[in-house]
Amino acid sequence: MIPFGFDPIALAIGLVGMGLAMAASFYVKVRFNRGKAVELRSRMTGAEIAEAILAHERITDVRVVPHQGFLSDHYNPGSKTLALSPDVYYGTHAAAAGVAAHEVGHALQHARKDLTMWGRTLLVYPAHFGSMLAPLLIMAGFGLSMLTGGQGLVEGSLGWYLAMAGLVGFGVAALCGTVIVFNEFNASARARTALVDMRIIRPGSEEEATVRGVLTAAGLTYVASAATALMYLLYYAWLIFGNRRQE
Repeated sequence: MIPFGFDPIALAIGLVGMGLAMAASFYVKVRFNRGKAVELRSRMTGAEIAEAILAHERITDVRVVPHQGFLSDHYNPGSKTLALSPDVYYGTHAAAAGVAAHEVGHALQHARKDLTMWGRTLLVYPAHFGSMLAPLLIMAGFGLSMLTGGQGLVEGSLGWYLAMAGLVGFGVAALCGTVIVFNEFNASARARTALVDMRIIRPGSEEEATVRGVLTAAGLTYVASAATALMYLLYYAWLIFGNRRQE
């Protein structure tokens, strides 16, 4: 099988990946909107919660700032800023508490030199470029094989090495996606622990259940992305090794 023209398997993977991403995104919005209906007894805003956790953990070099965009919350390890969307920054509900604490969880990972944060930072740019270049390299490998009159990839040829370079690119993307999943769920675990230990939310309460639901839903978006990357990796591995030959 040569990766030119219509390929139903590649199309199916793309559709499944798109479906998983859309379903995860929709689920996050549903859980977040439900969480907005659960007001915190403390009436603390997301910004206040973030600052309180940072102070409790004795992290003094991270700034909490407002950031425009729905659920655009993120932690920037380069500038050490924790950017919270308006719904989270000013919100006094359980959804805001969960998202704010989650982003602080990333700041804690950075400060504590967490392995998943280190791996994520190291892999994110190679994975980005690898996933973009990989299809081109694989097609170039097969195309070169066709131009030289071969049927399939000849091991040790230039086309073989180009295709394998593309496969490695997808491998880095899949690895990065997996590391990100662990990184995100670790940050969520840190968030729930901090919120309960500091009595911002009560253990076993509706607040805690709501926070857990919001954070789990958010984590599933990364699971969907990692699963799609893994499917593409397996597909291209099957394509390359299923069409190899020896001279």
